[in-house]
Amino acid sequence: LTPRSRRYVLCEVVSEEPRCRQCIEDRAVNLAVRDAVGRVHGDYGLACCSISFTVKYLNAYTGTVLLRCRKDSYRLLCSALPFVRQLESRGQRYPCCLRTLHVGGTIRTCQKFLIQYNRRQLLVLLQNCTNEEERQCIQKSLLSCSLTEEQSRSGDEDDDDGTE
Repeated sequence: LTPRSRRYVLCEVVSEEPRCRQCIEDRAVNLAVRDAVGRVHGDYGLACCSISFTVKYLNAYTGTVLLRCRKDSYRLLCSALPFVRQLESRGQRYPCCLRTLHVGGTIRTCQKFLIQYNRRQLLVLLQNCTNEEERQCIQKSLLSCSLTEEQSRSGDEDDDDGTE
């Protein structure tokens, strides 16, 4: 597959259980998403989505998940994501859902979107500060939001076909 034939789906794990984010793993997200696709779209949808599907990035601390799939099946994938109701890890089940934040043609476009999204979230927190110490901490975080260039870039990030 060429980089132009892929889509990257940026999601956020939403859970009221505080331990959920700390315990999520790539494998658990992969299995939960595949299960949801199978329930919603059956064997055909599962087969379409399984080709080239992978969890490219998972940040358990922030609950950010980046999924990769083929361009022609990303709509099937995105339509099944709201049906993820739990993640299972280490024998425990955690009720949660996946909120789709952005669909991009490259990892880089998703990174840029995530920076802007986090900046907006920090601004909301800044408006809701109760004391000066909180305000200064959030202002410092806002100023540190940036995308840094890496020395070696993978092929996933090089090509951007402009569709998102």
